[in-house]
Amino acid sequence: MPINVQGDKEFDSVTSIQNKALRINLNENIYGTFAEIGAGQETVRNFFRAPNPTGTIAKTMSAYDKDFSDAIYGAEPAKRYVTEPRLKAMMAYETGLIEKRISRLKHPNKLFFSFANTVATIDWAKKYKGHGWIGIRYQTTPKEEYNEIIMHVQLHENKAAQQQISLGIMGVNLIYAAYYHHDDPKTLLKHLYDHLSPDKIEIDTINFTGPAFKDVDNRLMSLQLVRNGMTNAVMFAPSGNNVLPANVLYKKNILTLRGSFRPVTNVNISMYEKSLQMFMDEHKVERAATEVIFEMTLFNLKAEGDEIDEKDFLNRADLLCALGHTVMISNFQQYYKVVDYFAQFTSEPIGLTMGVTTLIDIFDDKYYKELSGGILEAFGILFARNVNIYLYPAKDEETGEILSTKNLRVNNNTRGLYNFFKQNDRIIDITDFEEQSLNINSRKIHEMIHEGKSGWEKMLPETVTKLIKENQMFRKK
Repeated sequence: MPINVQGDKEFDSVTSIQNKALRINLNENIYGTFAEIGAGQETVRNFFRAPNPTGTIAKTMSAYDKDFSDAIYGAEPAKRYVTEPRLKAMMAYETGLIEKRISRLKHPNKLFFSFANTVATIDWAKKYKGHGWIGIRYQTTPKEEYNEIIMHVQLHENKAAQQQISLGIMGVNLIYAAYYHHDDPKTLLKHLYDHLSPDKIEIDTINFTGPAFKDVDNRLMSLQLVRNGMTNAVMFAPSGNNVLPANVLYKKNILTLRGSFRPVTNVNISMYEKSLQMFMDEHKVERAATEVIFEMTLFNLKAEGDEIDEKDFLNRADLLCALGHTVMISNFQQYYKVVDYFAQFTSEPIGLTMGVTTLIDIFDDKYYKELSGGILEAFGILFARNVNIYLYPAKDEETGEILSTKNLRVNNNTRGLYNFFKQNDRIIDITDFEEQSLNINSRKIHEMIHEGKSGWEKMLPETVTKLIKENQMFRKK
C-alpha cells in the first residue's frame, strides 16, 4: 500500500518517456516500423534505449538522401519532401511491407503500426525555423483497417539538436497515445505535450481517420488545438478536413471576414461578395490567386460565459462549409495579430472586411495597453503591409442614419490616426449595398430560430435556411 506523507498535495503523474517506450516494448502484440527522413530521427532512439526493443521494432530506417528516398517511396514530382503526401506514402509503404513479410497465421494477434516523420529543422543562419509532418498508421485490433493520426508541427527552438529531441519526445507521445488513449481523442491531444510545451513545438494541423475514430469530427479536434493553446490558429476546408494554413495561404492574396456567423446571414454574404470584388479591382488580382477566409475567434464562439458549445460550433461550421468557404479558428482578438499571422505566409495584398462597430473598436486605444508602443505599434503592424479595410455600413437604430467613414465617430484620442488612414484610402467604404439588408441582425435571427418562430428564413442564404430546417439547428433543447 502506498505511503502518504503529511503535507502531500494532489498532482497529475505524467508517465515518463522511458516508461512509455518500455510499456510498448513489453507488449508482445504491438509491432511495427519507424521511418524518419530529413532531420527528425530521434523517436526510435527512445525505444532502443528502453528494455526489450526487439519485441516492438521490426525495422528502422532513415532515407536521408533524396535519391534513396525516391527509390523507396517514389519520386516527388514537385521535389518537396516535407509534405503530407510524402508522409502518407511512407506509412502506406511500410505497413504494406509488414503485411507482406509477417505471417498472420504465425502471428494472429499482432497489432501492426508504421510511425513516420519527414522534417526540416532550423537552418544554420537561423532564418528558417523548421517544421515537419509526423504520423502513425496502426491497428488497435488484429486484421482491422488501419487508423491514422497525421499532424503538422512548427519548431520554435533555436538549435537543431533541441528540435530533434523535442520531435523524439512528441513521437513517443504520439505512439503511446495512439494505443492507450484512442478512445478519447481530446485526452490523446493533451498527452502529445507530455514533457513538452507549445513554446518548443506547435501542432497547427491534425487529422484522425480510421475505425477507431469513426465518430471523430476533425473540426472539433482543430478547435481543441486552439483551446488548449497548442497553436494560435487552425483552418478547415469545405470538406471538413483540417488543412495546413501554410498550404492554403502561401503567396496568396488574402481577404478575411471575422464574425460569429450564428448563423451566417445575407449581410455576411453581401459583405463577402462586395468586398471581394473591390479587393480584386483595387489590387488587380485574379480570383484563383485570392483566398477568402471566414474567421471565428474563441471569443466569437463563446455564446454565454466562458464555455464553448461544441454542437453550436459545428452548426456554424456546417453552414459555412456548405457554402464552400474555408474557415479559420483563432485566438487573435486584435486584428493586427491576424495580419501579422497572415504575413508569415504571403507578401501579397491583404484585405479585412468588417462592420462599423468593429472599426470603432480597432481605433480604441484601450485594446492595445499590453503593447509598449500602444496603438501606434499595433497600427505599424496592421498597415505597414499592403492592407486595406473594407467597411460595410450600418444603420443607427435610434436615428436611422447610415453610418460610414463619412460620418463615423471614433475615439477622440485616435481621430487623427483614423483620418490619416481614411484619407490615404486604407479604409474604403462598401457603397454597393441594399439598405434593407442593414436591418438584418444575426442575434435576433438566432433568437427567432431558438424559439421556433418564423420570419427569419429570407434573411439567410437559401442553402443555410434549408440546412437549419432539415437539421433543427440552433433550436431550443
